[in-house]
Amino acid sequence: MVNNFIFPIEKMCKVLKVSRSSYYSWLVNKPGKRAIENKELSKCIKIAYEASKRTYGSPRVTLALLEEGIHVSRQRVARLMKKQNLQSIIRKKWIVTTDSRHNYPVVENKLNRDFNATRTGQVWVSDITYIKTAQGWLYLTVIIDLYDRKVIGWAFSRSLKAAFTTIPAWSMAIRNRPITQVLIFHSDRGIQFACNEFKNILESYKLVERSMSRKGNCWDNAVAESFFKTLKVEHIYQNSYKTFKEAELSVFEYIEAWYNVNRIHTTIKTSIKNKREIIINQLVA
Repeated sequence: MVNNFIFPIEKMCKVLKVSRSSYYSWLVNKPGKRAIENKELSKCIKIAYEASKRTYGSPRVTLALLEEGIHVSRQRVARLMKKQNLQSIIRKKWIVTTDSRHNYPVVENKLNRDFNATRTGQVWVSDITYIKTAQGWLYLTVIIDLYDRKVIGWAFSRSLKAAFTTIPAWSMAIRNRPITQVLIFHSDRGIQFACNEFKNILESYKLVERSMSRKGNCWDNAVAESFFKTLKVEHIYQNSYKTFKEAELSVFEYIEAWYNVNRIHTTIKTSIKNKREIIINQLVA
């Protein structure tokens, strides 16, 4: 073992180009309480960040730590993340894909951008997006329950006909959450939602009230739009799919193993515990 009995302190400092005073200061001054806490906290931050597949920024990392009983401010988390060079995946441009050029009748916007639900099965929102593969475009239709933001129904297809998009997604949704009370089903004005085949199915359920976004207004269906943006930024843009099956399995795993189960949805956390409410108020202040 190398020690000062073999190599004198003065010689070691000269070789390492360190002053003797600095060496003795380091020897005497142990890390403070704050430094030790930051070191441990940085480890927890890194774990939460990696568990999110490197998609969480400081707001959601803070919420993840609070869920583990670690009380810390978002500002402190942000500083420690910056020190470790940890940052959320940068968002890419998202393209609107709705085709509302049809002659089918549309319905009024009953949702009117009220995205707060007090129970499951109160409001479902739906939309369709494109996923690029080497074999061509894969289409994904989803239905989301506004109460807990879970994707309760979805369908993959290589055709945009309602028989392969909205209808099978609806069938999955009602299997997962049978309709027992009045339900608002909201979508954009796309032909898959307005066509007679899908309209007749919805109208066969007496408790279902149809709702559609205003023309060219993506904000009227913001939750569904936001889900697709999140899906693409956090997952799809990080992968390259050779086949339809590969894309389907990848997206299925994201929805069922991550989004529906583990991902923190900031909007619905505000009513769970006071400590989370405090942090969320900090985020929007």
